[in-house]
Amino acid sequence: MSESATQLHPEPQGTDIAAKLNWLRAGVLGANDGIVSVAAVVVGVAGVTGDTGPILAAGLAAVVGGAISMALGEYVSVSSQSDSQRDLIAKETRELREQPTEEFDELVGLYRHKGLSEETARTVAKELTEKDALRAHLDIELGINPDEIVSAWHAAFASAVSFLIGSILPMLTILLAPASVRVPLTFVAVLIALAITGWVGAWIGGGSRVKASTRVVVGGALALAATFGLGTLLGTTGIA
Repeated sequence: MSESATQLHPEPQGTDIAAKLNWLRAGVLGANDGIVSVAAVVVGVAGVTGDTGPILAAGLAAVVGGAISMALGEYVSVSSQSDSQRDLIAKETRELREQPTEEFDELVGLYRHKGLSEETARTVAKELTEKDALRAHLDIELGINPDEIVSAWHAAFASAVSFLIGSILPMLTILLAPASVRVPLTFVAVLIALAITGWVGAWIGGGSRVKASTRVVVGGALALAATFGLGTLLGTTGIA
Protein backbone atom coordinates (compact mmCIF):
# COMPACT_ATOMS: atom_id res chain seq x y z
CA MET A 1 0.00 0.00 0.00
CA SER A 2 1.23 3.49 -0.77
CA GLU A 3 2.52 5.87 1.87
CA SER A 4 -0.51 8.12 1.40
CA ALA A 5 -2.90 5.27 2.14
CA THR A 6 -0.99 4.39 5.28
CA GLN A 7 -1.25 7.96 6.52
CA LEU A 8 -4.99 8.00 5.96
CA HIS A 9 -5.55 4.89 8.05
CA PRO A 10 -3.96 5.04 11.50
CA GLU A 11 -2.75 1.93 13.24
CA PRO A 12 -5.54 -0.06 14.93
CA GLN A 13 -3.71 0.12 18.27
CA GLY A 14 -4.47 3.83 18.50
CA THR A 15 -8.18 3.20 17.95
CA ASP A 16 -8.18 0.41 20.53
CA ILE A 17 -6.56 2.66 23.11
CA ALA A 18 -9.07 5.43 22.45
CA ALA A 19 -11.97 2.98 22.84
CA LYS A 20 -10.56 1.67 26.12
CA LEU A 21 -10.11 5.20 27.43
CA ASN A 22 -13.72 6.00 26.55
CA TRP A 23 -14.89 2.95 28.45
CA LEU A 24 -12.71 3.89 31.42
CA ARG A 25 -14.04 7.43 31.41
CA ALA A 26 -17.63 6.13 31.29
CA GLY A 27 -16.81 3.87 34.23
CA VAL A 28 -15.47 6.78 36.25
CA LEU A 29 -18.60 8.82 35.52
CA GLY A 30 -20.81 5.89 36.50
CA ALA A 31 -18.94 5.48 39.78
CA ASN A 32 -19.26 9.21 40.38
CA ASP A 33 -23.04 8.96 39.94
CA GLY A 34 -23.15 6.07 42.39
CA ILE A 35 -21.19 8.01 44.98
CA VAL A 36 -23.28 11.19 44.78
CA SER A 37 -26.78 9.77 44.40
CA VAL A 38 -26.51 7.10 47.10
CA ALA A 39 -24.68 9.40 49.49
CA ALA A 40 -27.36 12.06 49.03
CA VAL A 41 -30.10 9.55 49.89
CA VAL A 42 -28.47 8.06 52.99
CA VAL A 43 -27.37 11.45 54.31
CA GLY A 44 -30.88 12.79 53.77
CA VAL A 45 -32.40 9.92 55.73
CA ALA A 46 -29.76 10.36 58.43
CA GLY A 47 -31.00 13.92 58.80
CA VAL A 48 -34.42 12.54 59.72
CA THR A 49 -33.41 9.64 61.95
CA GLY A 50 -30.31 8.16 63.54
CA ASP A 51 -31.68 4.61 63.32
CA THR A 52 -29.61 2.32 61.13
CA GLY A 53 -32.59 0.38 59.75
CA PRO A 54 -34.20 3.19 57.73
CA ILE A 55 -30.81 4.38 56.49
CA LEU A 56 -29.93 0.86 55.32
CA ALA A 57 -33.30 0.37 53.62
CA ALA A 58 -33.17 3.71 51.84
CA GLY A 59 -29.55 3.18 50.84
CA LEU A 60 -30.20 -0.26 49.38
CA ALA A 61 -33.20 1.06 47.48
CA ALA A 62 -31.05 3.86 46.06
CA VAL A 63 -28.31 1.41 45.09
CA VAL A 64 -30.63 -1.05 43.33
CA GLY A 65 -32.80 1.59 41.70
CA GLY A 66 -29.83 3.67 40.60
CA ALA A 67 -27.96 0.71 39.12
CA ILE A 68 -31.00 -0.44 37.17
CA SER A 69 -31.72 3.09 35.97
CA MET A 70 -28.11 3.58 34.84
CA ALA A 71 -28.10 0.23 33.03
CA LEU A 72 -31.43 0.91 31.33
CA GLY A 73 -30.41 4.38 30.23
CA GLU A 74 -27.11 3.14 28.84
CA TYR A 75 -28.81 0.21 27.08
CA VAL A 76 -31.34 2.46 25.35
CA SER A 77 -28.70 5.02 24.36
CA VAL A 78 -26.18 2.51 23.01
CA SER A 79 -28.90 0.46 21.29
CA SER A 80 -30.01 3.52 19.33
CA GLN A 81 -26.43 4.30 18.35
CA SER A 82 -25.68 0.69 17.37
CA ASP A 83 -28.89 0.38 15.34
CA SER A 84 -28.02 3.57 13.46
CA GLN A 85 -24.50 2.32 12.71
CA ARG A 86 -25.79 -1.06 11.50
CA ASP A 87 -28.32 0.65 9.24
CA LEU A 88 -25.57 2.78 7.71
CA ILE A 89 -23.39 -0.28 7.18
CA ALA A 90 -26.27 -2.13 5.49
CA LYS A 91 -26.97 0.90 3.27
CA GLU A 92 -23.31 1.19 2.25
CA THR A 93 -23.13 -2.55 1.56
CA ARG A 94 -26.18 -2.33 -0.71
CA GLU A 95 -24.79 0.66 -2.60
CA LEU A 96 -21.46 -1.08 -3.18
CA ARG A 97 -23.29 -4.10 -4.55
CA GLU A 98 -25.70 -2.17 -6.79
CA GLN A 99 -23.44 0.65 -8.07
CA PRO A 100 -19.78 -0.23 -7.54
CA THR A 101 -18.50 2.18 -10.22
CA GLU A 102 -20.26 5.19 -8.74
CA GLU A 103 -19.08 4.24 -5.27
CA PHE A 104 -15.48 3.92 -6.48
CA ASP A 105 -15.64 7.36 -8.09
CA GLU A 106 -17.09 8.73 -4.86
CA LEU A 107 -14.17 7.24 -2.91
CA VAL A 108 -11.70 8.83 -5.30
CA GLY A 109 -13.45 12.16 -4.89
CA LEU A 110 -13.27 11.93 -1.11
CA TYR A 111 -9.52 11.33 -1.22
CA ARG A 112 -9.14 14.18 -3.71
CA HIS A 113 -11.00 16.37 -1.23
CA LYS A 114 -8.41 15.43 1.39
CA GLY A 115 -5.71 16.87 -0.83
CA LEU A 116 -4.44 13.91 -2.84
CA SER A 117 -3.77 14.22 -6.54
CA GLU A 118 -6.09 12.47 -9.01
CA GLU A 119 -3.55 9.74 -9.69
CA THR A 120 -2.71 9.12 -6.04
CA ALA A 121 -6.38 9.22 -5.02
CA ARG A 122 -7.24 6.59 -7.64
CA THR A 123 -4.32 4.42 -6.56
CA VAL A 124 -5.34 4.61 -2.90
CA ALA A 125 -9.03 3.99 -3.71
CA LYS A 126 -8.15 1.03 -5.92
CA GLU A 127 -5.91 -0.66 -3.36
CA LEU A 128 -8.33 -0.11 -0.50
CA THR A 129 -11.27 -1.30 -2.58
CA GLU A 130 -9.42 -4.48 -3.52
CA LYS A 131 -8.59 -5.10 0.13
CA ASP A 132 -11.95 -4.20 1.74
CA ALA A 133 -14.25 -1.85 -0.14
CA LEU A 134 -16.85 -1.64 2.61
CA ARG A 135 -14.35 -0.78 5.32
CA ALA A 136 -12.76 1.88 3.11
CA HIS A 137 -16.08 3.61 2.49
CA LEU A 138 -17.24 3.35 6.10
CA ASP A 139 -13.98 4.86 7.28
CA ILE A 140 -13.75 7.93 5.07
CA GLU A 141 -17.47 8.57 4.52
CA LEU A 142 -18.96 7.83 7.93
CA GLY A 143 -16.07 7.40 10.35
CA ILE A 144 -17.36 3.97 11.34
CA ASN A 145 -15.23 0.96 12.23
CA PRO A 146 -17.43 -2.15 11.84
CA ASP A 147 -15.32 -3.94 14.46
CA GLU A 148 -16.11 -1.36 17.13
CA ILE A 149 -19.90 -1.34 17.31
CA VAL A 150 -20.53 -1.36 21.05
CA SER A 151 -22.79 -4.01 22.54
CA ALA A 152 -25.74 -2.45 24.35
CA TRP A 153 -25.74 -5.30 26.87
CA HIS A 154 -22.05 -4.82 27.63
CA ALA A 155 -22.56 -1.07 28.05
CA ALA A 156 -25.54 -1.61 30.37
CA PHE A 157 -23.61 -4.10 32.48
CA ALA A 158 -20.57 -1.85 32.72
CA SER A 159 -22.71 1.13 33.70
CA ALA A 160 -24.51 -0.82 36.43
CA VAL A 161 -21.28 -2.24 37.83
CA SER A 162 -19.54 1.13 37.93
CA PHE A 163 -22.54 2.63 39.73
CA LEU A 164 -22.52 -0.20 42.27
CA ILE A 165 -18.79 0.26 42.89
CA GLY A 166 -19.28 3.95 43.52
CA SER A 167 -22.20 3.35 45.89
CA ILE A 168 -20.16 1.08 48.17
CA LEU A 169 -18.24 3.95 49.78
CA PRO A 170 -21.16 6.03 51.13
CA MET A 171 -23.05 2.91 52.21
CA LEU A 172 -20.15 1.44 54.18
CA THR A 173 -19.17 4.77 55.70
CA ILE A 174 -22.58 5.72 57.02
CA LEU A 175 -23.36 2.18 58.25
CA LEU A 176 -20.02 1.41 59.93
CA ALA A 177 -19.19 4.81 61.40
CA PRO A 178 -20.31 5.65 64.96
CA ALA A 179 -23.75 7.26 64.99
CA SER A 180 -22.41 10.51 66.44
CA VAL A 181 -20.03 11.14 63.52
CA ARG A 182 -21.56 9.13 60.67
CA VAL A 183 -22.80 12.15 58.72
CA PRO A 184 -19.60 14.25 58.84
CA LEU A 185 -17.48 11.17 58.10
CA THR A 186 -19.69 10.37 55.11
CA PHE A 187 -19.35 13.96 53.89
CA VAL A 188 -15.55 13.76 54.12
CA ALA A 189 -15.27 10.30 52.51
CA VAL A 190 -17.60 11.21 49.67
CA LEU A 191 -15.92 14.52 48.88
CA ILE A 192 -12.48 12.88 48.85
CA ALA A 193 -13.79 10.16 46.54
CA LEU A 194 -15.36 12.77 44.24
CA ALA A 195 -12.10 14.69 44.09
CA ILE A 196 -10.36 11.49 42.99
CA THR A 197 -12.97 10.59 40.35
CA GLY A 198 -12.93 14.15 39.04
CA TRP A 199 -9.16 14.08 38.77
CA VAL A 200 -9.15 10.69 37.01
CA GLY A 201 -11.92 11.73 34.62
CA ALA A 202 -10.04 14.89 33.68
CA TRP A 203 -6.80 12.95 33.25
CA ILE A 204 -8.51 10.55 30.85
CA GLY A 205 -10.21 13.36 28.93
CA GLY A 206 -7.13 15.59 28.90
CA GLY A 207 -8.78 18.46 30.80
CA SER A 208 -7.80 20.43 33.87
CA ARG A 209 -7.57 18.13 36.89
CA VAL A 210 -8.07 20.93 39.41
CA LYS A 211 -11.11 22.41 37.68
CA ALA A 212 -12.74 19.00 37.18
CA SER A 213 -12.13 17.94 40.78
CA THR A 214 -13.42 21.27 42.08
CA ARG A 215 -16.60 21.03 40.01
CA VAL A 216 -17.55 17.55 41.20
CA VAL A 217 -16.60 18.27 44.81
CA VAL A 218 -18.67 21.47 44.91
CA GLY A 219 -21.59 19.75 43.19
CA GLY A 220 -21.40 16.78 45.52
CA ALA A 221 -21.18 19.02 48.59
CA LEU A 222 -24.26 20.96 47.48
CA ALA A 223 -26.20 17.72 46.90
CA LEU A 224 -25.27 16.34 50.32
CA ALA A 225 -25.97 19.62 52.09
CA ALA A 226 -29.35 19.98 50.39
CA THR A 227 -30.56 16.45 51.19
CA PHE A 228 -29.23 16.52 54.75
CA GLY A 229 -30.82 19.91 55.33
CA LEU A 230 -34.14 18.71 53.92
CA GLY A 231 -34.02 15.57 56.04
CA THR A 232 -33.22 17.56 59.16
CA LEU A 233 -36.06 19.97 58.42
CA LEU A 234 -38.55 17.15 57.94
CA GLY A 235 -37.33 15.47 61.11
CA THR A 236 -37.51 18.55 63.31
CA THR A 237 -40.95 19.61 62.05
CA GLY A 238 -42.35 16.14 62.63
CA ILE A 239 -43.40 15.67 59.01
CA ALA A 240 -41.19 12.57 58.70
